[in-house]
Amino acid sequence: MTVTTLGTLTWLRALDHPELLAEPTFAALSGWAAVEPSVAESVVVAEIDPDLADTAAMTEAHGLPLSASVNCVLVAGRREGAERIAAAVVRATTRADVNNAVKRLLDVRKASFLPMDRATQESGMEYGGITPIGLPDGYRVLVDARVAAPDPAGDPVIIGSGLRRSKLALPGALLATAPGAEVVDGLALP
Repeated sequence: MTVTTLGTLTWLRALDHPELLAEPTFAALSGWAAVEPSVAESVVVAEIDPDLADTAAMTEAHGLPLSASVNCVLVAGRREGAERIAAAVVRATTRADVNNAVKRLLDVRKASFLPMDRATQESGMEYGGITPIGLPDGYRVLVDARVAAPDPAGDPVIIGSGLRRSKLALPGALLATAPGAEVVDGLALP
């Protein structure tokens, strides 16, 4: 995929720039590309100012549509003493329905955001850069169906790279086919 009209950022093939990816993200992306060769060309990375890693600041600074950005939040709950963790992947124009959809999908009585220190330690990623690509085994990856669907602002979607200093871009439909991804209708609230 050649991204030439996505904001003011310079986009490069992600697999050619492991220095711009968290180690688990690079490993997962490499493994995914080995079984799905189009990933190597379709997933691109751009370096950003880490102070602009937050979605609103990044989209404004680089002329990107907010709806192209996709957020990944880690949520946990317990059932019969066993912890269940999931990543909820939703467009930035929405928010994850943690109290209903995520809780129901995890089959827990209460779901809450994973504390920042645990999220970064267990994922091997930086806060503000957590991405659904490369999360630990056992984490469910729940992708809102609106992420996979074409957006009026166009494709691709922009996600974290595992680092605050870069972002990944890829077609939303491709992200929905990432290993372990589960596409869920109604995961996000408007």
